[in-house]
Amino acid sequence: MQSIPGPGTAWPRHPLDPDPVRSTKAPTVLALGLVAMLTGLFVGGVVPATLALLLARQARRQAYASGGYLTGAALLRRGERFAWIGLVLAATAVAAALILGVLHVVDAGGRDYGPAVN
Repeated sequence: MQSIPGPGTAWPRHPLDPDPVRSTKAPTVLALGLVAMLTGLFVGGVVPATLALLLARQARRQAYASGGYLTGAALLRRGERFAWIGLVLAATAVAAALILGVLHVVDAGGRDYGPAVN
């Protein structure tokens, strides 16, 4: 009969259990999140950020379904953070462009009277 392992030790693995392997989507999420963060101010980061968040969601579901045999959670977290930073930067760029556009329209008003009037 097998005894319960002590603190700091793991249960022995069954010989037929698969080896834990890193999720192939985890580095992709990290790369897309990094691209999103770097291009976020140019509003081009929205597409890679969205793809990164969708892939991260799929990877988390697959990791949960695998019962712990898919790893890469740290890469997923980091990639998700980068993607959210890219989305925040894109939203900031759009808000700044709108504010500058409104200020330009307000400033471009010019005169309310004819050009011959002093």
